[in-house]
Amino acid sequence: MTIPELLLRLVLAFLVLFTMARIMGRKEISQMTFFNFVSAIAIGSLSANFALSQDVSIRNGVIAIIAWTIFTLLMGFMDIKSNNIRKVTTGQPLIVVKNGRIMENSLRKARLDIDSLRALLRQKNVFAISDVDYAIFETSGKLSVLKKELKQSVTKLDMNVAGTTTNVYPIATKVIVDGVVNTNNLSALNLDMNWLEQQVNQAGVKTFSQIFYAEVQPDGTLYIDKKDDAMP
Repeated sequence: MTIPELLLRLVLAFLVLFTMARIMGRKEISQMTFFNFVSAIAIGSLSANFALSQDVSIRNGVIAIIAWTIFTLLMGFMDIKSNNIRKVTTGQPLIVVKNGRIMENSLRKARLDIDSLRALLRQKNVFAISDVDYAIFETSGKLSVLKKELKQSVTKLDMNVAGTTTNVYPIATKVIVDGVVNTNNLSALNLDMNWLEQQVNQAGVKTFSQIFYAEVQPDGTLYIDKKDDAMP
């Protein structure tokens, strides 16, 4: 391979890879899920072969990178539209601490030992597991932590004693995603479809299909985000 051809391949590989990364969006960078990890490795390998291997023509190299990017975009679209596909490609968050108790089964599923869990908690400025009410191991590998009420930082809202509310549930729970009702979560909250329909109607929404996302708040109210919200 001549020097000019090598430089041409390097420049083309960079330009194509940069363009494809911009098209795929920020999720590939900000959330390294199972599929994002595989996708990043594949695109990196294709780009390296394209830049350095004489066995791969410039045309085939560009086509390979673009084809893999299109495949990634299609999987991302299916990921958004189908909860079942999302479970396979992305996985599901795991509750590793619930009501202050460590969930050993969840730790085994996440292949997370107690020392790793404590290290992740320390990154959230939590140095005692007894201070934790809920801890959720996200699909990106990050840990979300809800401290016990007495261990939480005081907010301006907390200073207004008259305005405090009593929580019915420990954390917010999703019940509708892209118009589809999560009946398992609804049952876990001891709620039914009649209650959900009533709350939706009170919010001025006629059908579930108009809702992009809805979750039951800790105080028992329903948060609703409708589809196609107008940008401000």
